[in-house]
Amino acid sequence: MFYAGLALNGLAIGCVAALAAVGLLATYRVTGVFDIAFGSTAVFCAYVMWQCVRVWRMPVGVAALLVLGIVAPGGGLLLERLVYRPLRRSGASGLLVATLGVLVLQLGVVFLVWGGRSYVDAPSLLPAGSVRLTGSLSLSYATIVELCVVALVAVLLTVLLRATRVGLMVRAVVDDRDLASALVPADRLAAGGWAFGSFLAGVAGVLWAPIYHLDPYSLTLTVLETMGVAVLARLTSLPAAVLAALAIGIAQTELTAVHPAARWQGLVDAFHTNLFVLVLFAALMVVPRLGIRDSGSIGGGLHRVGARRTSNPGLVSRLPLGALSLVLALPLFFDPADLRASLAVPALAVVFVSLVVATGYAGQISLGQAGYAGLGALFMAKLAGAGVPWLVALFLGPLLVVPLGWLTGAVFVNKGIAIHRRGLYLALTTFATAAVVARFVFAQPVFVGGLVIARPPGFTDDHWFYVLELACLLLALFLVRSLHTGPMGRALVALRDSEAAAVSAGIDVRRMKVFVFACAAGLAGLGGALTTSAAQAFNPTDFDPVQGLVWFAAVAVWGVDSALGAVVGAAALVAVDVGTVAGVSGLLIGVGAVLLGRFPGGIGAAARRGGDWLARPAELLAERPVARRLSPAGRAVAARARERRAS
Repeated sequence: MFYAGLALNGLAIGCVAALAAVGLLATYRVTGVFDIAFGSTAVFCAYVMWQCVRVWRMPVGVAALLVLGIVAPGGGLLLERLVYRPLRRSGASGLLVATLGVLVLQLGVVFLVWGGRSYVDAPSLLPAGSVRLTGSLSLSYATIVELCVVALVAVLLTVLLRATRVGLMVRAVVDDRDLASALVPADRLAAGGWAFGSFLAGVAGVLWAPIYHLDPYSLTLTVLETMGVAVLARLTSLPAAVLAALAIGIAQTELTAVHPAARWQGLVDAFHTNLFVLVLFAALMVVPRLGIRDSGSIGGGLHRVGARRTSNPGLVSRLPLGALSLVLALPLFFDPADLRASLAVPALAVVFVSLVVATGYAGQISLGQAGYAGLGALFMAKLAGAGVPWLVALFLGPLLVVPLGWLTGAVFVNKGIAIHRRGLYLALTTFATAAVVARFVFAQPVFVGGLVIARPPGFTDDHWFYVLELACLLLALFLVRSLHTGPMGRALVALRDSEAAAVSAGIDVRRMKVFVFACAAGLAGLGGALTTSAAQAFNPTDFDPVQGLVWFAAVAVWGVDSALGAVVGAAALVAVDVGTVAGVSGLLIGVGAVLLGRFPGGIGAAARRGGDWLARPAELLAERPVARRLSPAGRAVAARARERRAS
C-alpha cells in the first residue's frame, strides 16, 4: 500500500542522497577518479559545523558559510594540490588508493580532535515548518529547499558538461590528460572538480547529520552507501542519479508501514533504514557495465615494480623474521594490563595476512574482510554456545566462512561482474558485501543477542591464550607460504600481473580467483574468532565496514605482498592505538596511503630496497681485498689468466 504522507517524508532523505550522488558523479566526470573519501569529507564538515555552532556559538548561517564556503571547497583544493596533482604529474597510479588514504586521514583527524564521540544535537541548516498541500498532507520547507537545490545543481551540471566548451574540455582531460594539457587548463579543471565535489560532500554531511546522529563510522558508511545511486546511473547520468535517489528515499520511508511479528521487526527495520546499501549491492550485481576507467587506478602503488631480490637473503629475510619472533614473544613478559592489550596483535595480524593472500598475491582488491572476520567470530560463538568444544569451534567457525567466500566468488564469476574485472568494480562489490553483512547480521539482536563467549579451561589465563594466538598466527603464515611457493604461487603472481598472460599460460583464472577468495575469507574468519575470544564478547563495531577500509590501507602501507609486513603492520597499529590518543594511527596510515603512489610497495618494499643497498657494498668489499693484496706483477698474471679463460 502506498502512503502519500510517508512518500513526502522520504523526499528529504532522497534529496540528500541525490546531492551526495551528484557530488560523486561530478568528481568522477571531471577528474576521472572515484572519490572513496567522499564520506569522510562529509563527516569532517559535519563535525566542523557542530563545533562552530555548539561550541563556538556561531549563528547557523555564519557557520554554514564558513564550512560550506571555505572549509569544504578549500579542503578539496588543498588535497588536489598536495595529493592528486603530484600523483598525476609523476605518472604514478594508485589514485583510488590515495582517496582511501584521504578517508583514513580525515577520520583520524575527527578522532584526534573530537575523540570520535557521537552527538545527537547536530545543528539543522534548513528552516523549520511546513506548507499544507491538501487534507492531512504537508511538505516541510526543508524538503522544498532540498528539492530546489537538487534540481538546480543537476540541471546546471548537466548543461555545463554536455552543452558548453567547459564540458568538452573536461571530457578531453579525462580521456587523455597528457594530450589535453597542451590545449586546455587541465590542472584548473581538476581543481574545480575536486572543490565542487568536496562542497557537495560537505552539504550532504551537514544536511544528514541532524537526520542520523553524528558518528564517524556510522555517518561515513551512510554517505558511502549512496554510491549505489551513482552505480544505478552507470556513473554517467546525473538526472538518473537524482531520480533513483528520490525513489529509494520514498521506498525507504514506505517500508516503515510494514509491521511483521515482533521477532522479525528488527530485521524489517534494518530494511527500511539500510535500503541504500541493498541498492548498492544489487546495482553492482545487476548493472551490466559501467563506464569505469579502471586501468591502474587502484592496483598501482600496491605492488613492487621491478624490485630486485637481494643476493644475501640472510641479511634482509632471516634477520627480520627472527627479530619479529622475538618481538611477538615479548608480551608474555608484560604485566597483565599490557598483555591484555597485546592480545589484539596476533588476531589482527591473521586478518591482515588474509588481505595479503587476496590482494598481494592474487591482485584482487578486497575491501570486505571485516565482514568475513565478523562472520567467523559469530559462527565460533554460536558453535561454542551450542556445546561444541571451544577449540573445535575456534577452527570450525572460520571453516564455515570459507564456503561463503567461495559462494561470493562463484556468484560473481557466474554473473561475470566484479570478479571478472579488477580495480574499482571489485572494490565496490566487496565493500558492499561487508556493509550488507554488518547492517543485516551484526546489527540485528536476533542474530547476535544473548551471545556468551568464554574461554575454556586452560586458556582463561591471558598468557596461555596469547600462546594459542601465536600458534594460530604461525599456522596462517605456514598456509600462506604454501600458497606463495611452488606452482600455485607462480600462478597467483601471473594472475596478479596480467590476467591475459595467465589465461594464455593455461591458468583457469576464474577458478583461481574463487579459490583465493575462499582462502582469504577463512583466514579473516580465524582472525575475527580470535578477536572475539580475546575480548570475550562480540562487539559489532570491531567489524564495521569502514574499519575494514582502515585495515586495507594499513596493509597497503606496510606492503600488501608481504605476510611479515602484515604482521608488523598489525603490531604497529595496535601499539600506536594503545600508546597514543585515538586518531594518531589513522593519521599515520592515511599519510602512508596517500604517499603510496610515490613509493610503490609501501614500507616493506622500502626495507627490501634498503637491504639491497646495504648488501651491495658488502659484496664489493668481499671482492676488493683480494685485488689489493696482489702486486702489480701479480695483477698482470691474473689479467692474463682471465683473458685465457675468456678465449
